[in-house]
Amino acid sequence: MRDGILQRNFVQLFGQGEKTMILAHGFGCDQTMWRYIVPAFTNEYRVVVFDFVGSGRSDWSAYSPERYRDLNGYAQDVLDICACLNIRDAVYVGHSAAAMIGMLASIRQPDYFEKLVLIGPSPRYIDERPDYIGGFDAADIEGLLQLMQDNHQGWAQYLAPLVMSNADRPELARELGESFCAMDPDIAQRFARAVFLADNRADLKHVARPALILQCAQDVIAPLEVGAYVHHRLPNSTLRFMEATGHCPHLSHPDETIGLIQDYLRHGA
Repeated sequence: MRDGILQRNFVQLFGQGEKTMILAHGFGCDQTMWRYIVPAFTNEYRVVVFDFVGSGRSDWSAYSPERYRDLNGYAQDVLDICACLNIRDAVYVGHSAAAMIGMLASIRQPDYFEKLVLIGPSPRYIDERPDYIGGFDAADIEGLLQLMQDNHQGWAQYLAPLVMSNADRPELARELGESFCAMDPDIAQRFARAVFLADNRADLKHVARPALILQCAQDVIAPLEVGAYVHHRLPNSTLRFMEATGHCPHLSHPDETIGLIQDYLRHGA
């Protein structure tokens, strides 16, 4: 059972620290996106990286449309990994969709987690004006999902530069686009629906663990209004505005990302 779960999610461990840090990638990505972050924490932490089922080098045959119909199935992946590795009081670092996934996991099994670090979190991508600004209207999301269905490669080439930003470094958008394209189209569409149609706003008040929110500038996926919303409704949260632009600061601005996480872990709010 233990080996099966670790193989299912292609779990890898780095470092010899007594504490544990879990790095969870966002939609369309895999654990390689953390390659600039891992070395900064291996002296103090046992760093756990993994791929969600259907991403990277996970066991794609383990994908179940029923299990992964919403983000709770991915949260169960996190909990399974924690149980397998006997993890307690971990620092969980989640990017984008994995931020919400980690929050859901922490609600169900709070003892597994000590602190959460949420990079570009969004509990709801669709606007419900005037009360909530998520960054997209419903037609935007449906159009994106339709493009995925009609033209998987075209969708990746369209979305990657918007997500990554940093137009002066096109290699970053190219890497992200290749990561999008590497996913099975059917799994990618189902994962996208689980992410972009989710509404986890009501879950925020149930998160018991302290959290750091890292808010990038010029983030079209999780704009400033979303970061502020999460901060105001997430108990015991700290909001830090980054100089980094785009939605993937762990790739585009790793030094700033590392510095803010280290400062939070050492000094708190």
